[in-house]
Amino acid sequence: MILKNLIGTAAFVAIMFTVSAFSCTDKTEEIYQNHTSNDRGFAVLELFTSEGCSSCPPADQLMGEIEKQYKDQPVYILAYHVDYWNNLGWKDKFSSIENSKRQQQYAQTLRSQVYTPQLVVNGKKEFVGSDRDAVENGIQTALLNSNNTKIDLSTKVSEKEITINFKTAENNSQNKLLITLVEKKSSTNVQRGENEGRHLVHWQIVHQQNQISLKNSTEGTTSFKLPENFNTNDWEIIGMIQNVKTGEIVGSTKSSF
Repeated sequence: MILKNLIGTAAFVAIMFTVSAFSCTDKTEEIYQNHTSNDRGFAVLELFTSEGCSSCPPADQLMGEIEKQYKDQPVYILAYHVDYWNNLGWKDKFSSIENSKRQQQYAQTLRSQVYTPQLVVNGKKEFVGSDRDAVENGIQTALLNSNNTKIDLSTKVSEKEITINFKTAENNSQNKLLITLVEKKSSTNVQRGENEGRHLVHWQIVHQQNQISLKNSTEGTTSFKLPENFNTNDWEIIGMIQNVKTGEIVGSTKSSF
């Protein structure tokens, strides 16, 4: 079942009206290599999904296949687990109200419905996230018709936090830099809801996202609390620049640990 924007719960209504602007392994500190985006085309795939939705596992699986297929190309995947399914039988441990708000922002800028699984490419086009042909066409169109704004990222991991230094030449006051902490792969044994009894595997899971205004400064530092059971092989940082008015993403890169 695809969940449309007709849920009559007070929590979801609150989400709809609370719309903000596009808005470790050891105790030693490690500094990792600087990562820089280039100016060729890129594709940012943002999937809105939920463990409570029976239509979502095929979309999650497709993201895993796309990640493998395009591993050497500038294709960046972020899976946002939304929270508005949580009262319908199963609470998704990866979900957050922030992820639901981001989807609602896209509903406004793209004039689309809110549903799962929904995929947005470069902040400009949306379609059902399990539609392989649409996803492939969206990626190819984005790679051919975008110019990647330069972003420099360098990452430092300490016992309690991850620190990211960023720098970009982009100084449009309408743009924000979004820095996202992503878990590459995880899984859950679902015990209730539409996916009861299923073992679900997820890729590119968004855990934390910081939004940084580029109005007054194009370089600086941001940080994340170190997740439990963190290890450098299973996580990465994705940075992207987004226009707060149109939603269009004009640049992206990633930094692996």
